[in-house]
Amino acid sequence: MKSFLQVDKKLKILLHLVAWTILFILPAYFLMGNLAHNFWFSLHIGIQTFGYVLIFYLNYLLLVPKLFFIRKKGLYFLSAIVLIIGVTFMVETANEFIFSVSQKNQLPLKETKRGPENNDPRPPKSLPIYNYMLTSLLISGLSLGLRFSEKLNENEKERKEAEKEKLNSELAFLKNQISPHFFFNTLNNIYSLIEINTVDAQKAVLKLSKLMRYLLYESEQGDSKLSSEIEFMKAYVDLMRLRLNEKVELLVSFPDKFDDVLIPPLLLIPFIENAFKYGISYRDKSFIYISLQVNDKELVFFCSNSLNNNAGNETHSGIGLENVKKRLNLLFPEKHSISINQKENSFDVLLKIDISTKEKRCEQ
Repeated sequence: MKSFLQVDKKLKILLHLVAWTILFILPAYFLMGNLAHNFWFSLHIGIQTFGYVLIFYLNYLLLVPKLFFIRKKGLYFLSAIVLIIGVTFMVETANEFIFSVSQKNQLPLKETKRGPENNDPRPPKSLPIYNYMLTSLLISGLSLGLRFSEKLNENEKERKEAEKEKLNSELAFLKNQISPHFFFNTLNNIYSLIEINTVDAQKAVLKLSKLMRYLLYESEQGDSKLSSEIEFMKAYVDLMRLRLNEKVELLVSFPDKFDDVLIPPLLLIPFIENAFKYGISYRDKSFIYISLQVNDKELVFFCSNSLNNNAGNETHSGIGLENVKKRLNLLFPEKHSISINQKENSFDVLLKIDISTKEKRCEQ
């Protein structure tokens, strides 16, 4: 970011130099005509251009930021008028001096096509004062407009930086909520499993340690590879499978081959957590269906689970689903769609995310 600002500053300086060089050369080229070799005329043009430069940059660097931007507009306009009058007087005085000196230094010119009457080496008198002041006023307005537009651009950059910092803070807060929530639910599942099968409970603790390692280390590195997220979800499903009985129908479909992309970590696991939390019944038949499809442009995730009689409206009371909705809005604004449909006996989630702009990773 710092190097970009330095390049931008150098480019701005270069553009200013080019602009003033052109503004100096053009009048000299078009107005001098046959007086192209007249040193005094060149000096005259140079002094007038220097006056414009002085007005522009004193207004640009001093008056606008020190007065106009701090809402002292009356004092600003008064100072700008004084500046224009002062510079105009200085330029006129310098031109008069050059004109008088040129009379004492008669440097003959070569005859021109127009005849010997053009051999007068004297520089033309400067433009009338009101013409110079009018031009100075336009240049002063130009510097005000340019500085004001740059200020707006700077404010916009600062606003975007502030929004970015706020976004990062919110994402960090939401992400930090996931780990305790996930850990809490999984421990409850293992606690229930201990009473049923101690051996499976021990396996569950081992699987949980691997999941927590991913949560604490790999997912903290920023975006994760989709393949890593899929492995994490598979491990979680295997952990939850240990406490299921024959009355629960579990169907899971994850892609085997796909172009790996970087996605925010732990984005889909809350839906799966929710399904296992509310979709399992040990008395009645229940089901959990999980599906993930990936192509070059879109990630499609579907999760459906049955609702036992005790679930009711509690499905929406946890922080898991609300958390992931907020993350989706922050991370994929206008690039995702989510449909959550709660029926009397089922709860369905369909999530589509545009991943066409996400970074591809060749290694699997």
